[in-house]
Amino acid sequence: MLKIKQSYSGLALILLAFIIAGCPSEQKISIRPDEVVVPQIAKPQPAAGSIWPGENNNNLIFYGKKARYANDIVTIIVSETVAGGNKASTNTSKDTSTAAAITSLLGIENAIIGSNATMGGKIGLGGTSNNSLKGSGDTSRSSTLSASISARVLKVFDNGNLLIEGKRQLTVNAEDQYIIITGIVRPDDITGDNTVASQYIADARIMYTGDGVVNDKMRPGWLTRVVDWAWPF
Repeated sequence: MLKIKQSYSGLALILLAFIIAGCPSEQKISIRPDEVVVPQIAKPQPAAGSIWPGENNNNLIFYGKKARYANDIVTIIVSETVAGGNKASTNTSKDTSTAAAITSLLGIENAIIGSNATMGGKIGLGGTSNNSLKGSGDTSRSSTLSASISARVLKVFDNGNLLIEGKRQLTVNAEDQYIIITGIVRPDDITGDNTVASQYIADARIMYTGDGVVNDKMRPGWLTRVVDWAWPF
């Protein structure tokens, strides 16, 4: 009875290990407004004896709508279309035919021919071989994402480039949808109406995901994931 209990305990521990290994922790994405960190920008101090506070949007003679300073807003037009494909095929073949005749082999041919009258007075050797290989493969993938989201300038680099970040959360019927965009843009790529296309964002990171009932139904159950992870075939 003790051995049976120990056996059941061992099986329970193994099953628990599979469950833990097959259920990776999920990172919840949250972009609540109260979690947005606003960078603190030090205000420029005028030089001693000067009343000039430094260049800003309030004292420029020609001021446009383009974002250029930290905490300015710029609108990103997301229009990403990615398509890729790869196709390969292989077709090879090889035919070989060999024939040879021996008329003299140190006198051994006389004994061979004598015991085989149908050989025609000579020893003949021949052989053929044939091999072929055919293979083909085809793969393709495509995705499209279109959106418009406003981003905030987090940092202005020494060369004038802007580090931007945009976040948006949409909740409908307890279903959350998130879109997050970060990257670096040049001020020259920002149009006069203060928009920039996503193609001009360097080091771009565009994430579009969701959390809710629909997302849960798209994922297999934990036991299915455990079996898929542990199944050796």
